[in-house]
Amino acid sequence: MAGAAPRVRYMAGFRCPLGGLAASKPRVLCHEAEVFLSTGRELVYVYDQEGGLLTAAFRFPDQVRHLELLAPRRLLYALCARRGLYCLSPDRPGRSRSTSQDDGDSEDSDQPCPVIPVDPDACVLPDAALCAFTVLDSVLVTLVQGPARWKMQLFERPSPGEDARPGGQIGEVELSTYTPPAGVPGKPAAPHFLPVLCCVSPSGSRVPHDLGGSGGFSLEDALFGLLFGADATLLQSPVVLCGLPDGQLCCVILKALVTSSSAPGDPNGLVKILHHLEEPVIFIGALKTEPPAAEAAENLLPDEDVHSDCLVALGHQGRMLAIKASWDESGKLVPELREYHLPGPVLCAACGGGGLVYYSTPSDLFVVDLSRGSTPLSAEQPDEGPGGLPPMLCPASLNICSAVSLSVSPRMQEGGTELLALSAKGRLLTCTLDLESEMPGSARMTAESAGRKIKELLSGIGNISERVSFLKKAVDQRNKALTSLNEAMNVSCALLSSGAGPRPISCTTSTTWSRLQTQDVLMATCVLENRSDFSLDQGWTLCIQVLTSSRALDLDSACSAITYTIPVDRLGPGTRREVTLPLGPGEDGGLDLPVTVSCTLFYSLREVVGGALAPSDSEDPFLDECPSDVLPEQEGVCLPLSRYTVDMLQCLRFPGLAPPHTRAPSPLGPPSDPVATFLESCREPGGQPAGPTSLRAEYLPPSVASIKVSAELLRAALEDGHSGVPLCCATLQWLLAENAAVDVVRARALSSVQGVAPDGADVHLIVREVAMTDICPAGPIQAVEIQMESSSLADMCRAHHAIIGRMQTMVTEQAAQGSSAPDLRVQYLRQIHANHETLLREVQTLRDRLCTEDEASSCATAQRLLQVYRQLRHPSLVLL
Repeated sequence: MAGAAPRVRYMAGFRCPLGGLAASKPRVLCHEAEVFLSTGRELVYVYDQEGGLLTAAFRFPDQVRHLELLAPRRLLYALCARRGLYCLSPDRPGRSRSTSQDDGDSEDSDQPCPVIPVDPDACVLPDAALCAFTVLDSVLVTLVQGPARWKMQLFERPSPGEDARPGGQIGEVELSTYTPPAGVPGKPAAPHFLPVLCCVSPSGSRVPHDLGGSGGFSLEDALFGLLFGADATLLQSPVVLCGLPDGQLCCVILKALVTSSSAPGDPNGLVKILHHLEEPVIFIGALKTEPPAAEAAENLLPDEDVHSDCLVALGHQGRMLAIKASWDESGKLVPELREYHLPGPVLCAACGGGGLVYYSTPSDLFVVDLSRGSTPLSAEQPDEGPGGLPPMLCPASLNICSAVSLSVSPRMQEGGTELLALSAKGRLLTCTLDLESEMPGSARMTAESAGRKIKELLSGIGNISERVSFLKKAVDQRNKALTSLNEAMNVSCALLSSGAGPRPISCTTSTTWSRLQTQDVLMATCVLENRSDFSLDQGWTLCIQVLTSSRALDLDSACSAITYTIPVDRLGPGTRREVTLPLGPGEDGGLDLPVTVSCTLFYSLREVVGGALAPSDSEDPFLDECPSDVLPEQEGVCLPLSRYTVDMLQCLRFPGLAPPHTRAPSPLGPPSDPVATFLESCREPGGQPAGPTSLRAEYLPPSVASIKVSAELLRAALEDGHSGVPLCCATLQWLLAENAAVDVVRARALSSVQGVAPDGADVHLIVREVAMTDICPAGPIQAVEIQMESSSLADMCRAHHAIIGRMQTMVTEQAAQGSSAPDLRVQYLRQIHANHETLLREVQTLRDRLCTEDEASSCATAQRLLQVYRQLRHPSLVLL
C-alpha cells in the first residue's frame, strides 16, 4: 500500500487468557461516543471515547458469545453460553444486582470501573442450545443447534415501555443438516465456529437499519430483487441471511416465515441457499461500491441511509464471495457473483465506505477495494448503470497484527475512516486511515506498488511451500511411527505366544574368565538373536539387569541393582548382537555369588509415538495441537527374554587340569595389602607363604559339607546324556556342565576335582558311592555322596548352595514324571528329624549367648557353634 502507515492509538487494555483471545467470540460495537466490548469471557465493558475511560462492566453468568445493540431503544442483547439470551439497558443498571469494585475474579480484579452482576431476571430467552441471534425493531430471530439440524425461530418483540421479554413464537423453520461435533451423547457440543445472522431490508422498507451488532443493512432494490425474488420485493419484507459453519449461505423471508404458521406448506420452500463457500462463514456484510452521482450527492441528507449495492461474505480460510447487480451482454440486469481467494485464515472483518472491506489475519490487517472495477457491459447503460466487480483483489497491508474484532466507527473524518479494533492481547485500538493516500486506484498502480505486490505474492508462495514441506515431514514421521508400532505389535505377539517352545527372539548368556591388566575378571556374554521375520529398529532397547548375592534370589527386593541399556538398531531377521559386560570381582576383590543376569526387551512408546504426535513447531498457527489424552500414558512395553544365574560351580577354575605346555598361571586373588606383599618378598626360598588364606589352610581344618542322593534317582535323571559312564563321573560332569573345564573332566573320567574360587581359596569336590543301611527295611539303599571341602567357609557355603539348587530342579523334574520312593523306616526318620530340631535350637541358643558374653567366654561358644554347624552340614538323610 502506498502512503504512510495508519495512525494507531491505544485506548484501553483488558485481561486475556494465556495464548491470547480466540477468534469469532470477542465483539466490539460502536454507537455514537460509546463502545460496547466483549472479550469472549463473562464481562461486557462500556467505554466512553470522549472521556477516554471505562464507565461500566456487566458480569454475565457465563461466556458471552455475541452482542447486539438495539440503538433506538438503547437495549443491549447478549448471548450467554449455556444460558440463553439476556437483555439489559446500559443506562439503567438498577435492574442488575449490587455493584462491586472487585469480587475476586481474575478478569476484572484490576479494572477501575464498577462491575455490575447481571440479574438472572435479565435472561429473556433461556435456551442452552442457542447459538446466534439478530434483533429487529419488532421481531427477534434466533438460531438453535439441534441434534442434527439448525433451527431458526422467530419471536415477537414487545412494544416500547413493555417488558423486554419476547412474546410468543411466531415462526420456525429448519435449515440444512450438519455433522455435530464430538461431545457427550445426547448433549451436542458447542461448535468451534458460530453461525452468523444478519437482517437485510429493501431500500423502500420502513424497517430501521441502525440496529448495531452484526448489523442490519439495506440493499438497493435491483440487487434485493435479484437475490431474494419478487415475493420479498412485493412484500417489502426483511430477509434474514444465515452463514453456517459448514459454508452454506442461505436466506429466509421473514414475512413468509410468519405466514407459514397460518398457511401450512412445504417448510423447505422457505429456505433458499444462495451459495456454498465450503469453509466456515465468519462475516456477512454489505457496502456501496458505486459513487453517487453529483446531483444525488448534493441532495443527500446527513442522516439519510446509504443503500448498499454489493453483498459480501467471508470464509475462515480466506474465500470471499461478492454479489452485485450488473448488466449482461443483452442489456439484462443479472446478479454478478465472484469468488476471491485472500490470504487467510481470516479472524474478523468489517465493511467501510468507498467500497472497502477490512479483514484481519493472525499476521496482519488488510484492506481490499471492491469499488467499480469495470465499465458497464451494455452500451445502452453508460455510466448511469451499475458497473462490474473487479476481476481480482489486491489486499493492502495496514501493518496491524492479530485483531480479533473490528468495527467501523461512525465518527467519520473527511477523506478518511476510523476503525475500532480489539487485539488478541486484549487491547482496544483506534486506527485512523487516510483513504486518499492509503488506497490509490488500481489504474494508478505505480511501479513501486507493483513490485511490492509481487514481493508479497512471492512471500505467500514461499510460506505455502514451507507449510507443505512441514506437513509432508509430519506425515512421514507419523507413517514411520505407525510402521514401527506395527512391527512392535508383531514382535510382542510372537514372543508372548511362543509359550515353552523355542522363542523367535532369544537372549542367551554365558560366562568366562578374562585377564584385565593384573586382575582376573568374570565376564558375561549376552547374545541377542533374531530368528523371527521382523526387524528391531527405532525404539527397541536391550536391558540387562545384574543382581548379586541375596538380591538375586528376591526380584521384589528394594535393593539397588546394576542395569545396562543397549540400544538395538536395525537387528534384522537372522542376525545377532553380542554384548559383553563385567560381573566382578569389585574394587574390594570380592564376588558376591550367586549373580542373576536378566535380559529384557524394552520398546519406548514415548520415543516413537510421542515424537510423531507432539507438534515439533509450537509457533505454527496452522498446526493443531495434539490432545493430551492421545499421548501414551506408559513409558513403554517390557518383554522378558531370559534369566540366567551364575553360581560357584560355574566360576570355579581348575589350573591343575590344564596340560603342562598350555597351563596358565594360577588365578590371581584379590589385590593384596602392600605390607603382605613386602613380607612375601622377604620370605626365604622354600618357606611357606604367610598370607591369610595360606595360614587358614595350614592351621584350620577345611569346612566340609555333603549331600547324599539316591543312585536310582541320579541314573533316571542322567541316563540320556551319560550312558556308559560311571555314575560318580557322570554326576560330577552334570554338576560342572556350565563350567569351561567340563570337557577335561569328561575326557579324564574324574570323580573328584580340586578348583580355585574367585577369591583364590581352594574348593575340593568329591563324588563317591555309599550305602545307606538304616533307612529302608528291605535293605541298603545305594546312594551317591557329593562332598565339598574348602578352606573358606564362605566359598564352601556358595558351592553347597549351587549344588542344592541343581538337586531341587532335578527332584522337581523327576517328581513330575511320577517316580515313586521305596518303603522307609518312619521311626528312624522321625528320630533324625528330632535330632536336627535339637541342633537348630542349640544354634539359636549359642547365637544368643554370643551377644551377651565377654571375649574370653565367647571363644568357647564360637567353637561349639562351628561344631554344631558341621553336624548340620552332614545330614543322615538322602534325596530319593
